[in-house]
Amino acid sequence: MPVLALLLSMLLAGCASVGVGIGVPILPGVSLGVGVGSGGNVNVGVGTGVGPVGVGVGVNQRGQVGAGVGVGASVPVGGGARVGAGVGTGTIIHDPRQGSSAAPSHPYPAAGEQY
Repeated sequence: MPVLALLLSMLLAGCASVGVGIGVPILPGVSLGVGVGSGGNVNVGVGTGVGPVGVGVGVNQRGQVGAGVGVGASVPVGGGARVGAGVGTGTIIHDPRQGSSAAPSHPYPAAGEQY
């Protein structure tokens, strides 16, 4: 499961980046991860995995929500800790700074506009 945190941080850091992270199991099969990707992006997320495959979702310091999937491997280093590496891909699924295509805030058309 700790490899999942590494994968999660890599995935949420964005495509073509490298990350380092740590995961803490919060439920059976689910970890809370914190990671830093290349470019200094800090990510916090939740992930799960089966065997070497992991999936996760998280948020970075800019409020962007990302999701990703990856594959990795780890080895025990003692005391229950593991060190691992993985590769994956991710995408931003919500960016609060993007414009919205929501309807105008006023219910009536401006002069010269039609319904």
